[in-house]
Amino acid sequence: EVQLQASGGGLVQTGGSLRLSCAASGFTFDHYNIGWFRQAPGKEREGVSCISSSDGSTYYADSVKGRFTTSTDNAKNTVYLQMDSLEPEDTAVYYCAADSAETSCLRVEIGFYGMEFWGKGTQVTVSS
Repeated sequence: EVQLQASGGGLVQTGGSLRLSCAASGFTFDHYNIGWFRQAPGKEREGVSCISSSDGSTYYADSVKGRFTTSTDNAKNTVYLQMDSLEPEDTAVYYCAADSAETSCLRVEIGFYGMEFWGKGTQVTVSS
């Protein structure tokens, strides 16, 4: 059974940091691009970042560029989202998702979020 599980969320003050983890079971990340998404109450889902399995290239939304970093640990079959300099506007439920198509990160970049597998979200709350 294919599963993705995001974890590491919590409550942090403005300017703080969190590291989210996305662990996979039932498949390996080697041939999947991994995206991070978030959705705040009353707002549309936003593609935050994406990392390509083919060359490790990354995409970041303008809203998080320079503050968030995504990385992969293939040995642990886990993808991370390091979030620094957090702001109240970063408060949302964060999801990770995987897709085997080569163009999936490009799709995330232009706002198409039709990924193959989605994990349950983890809540991130940034207090002011």
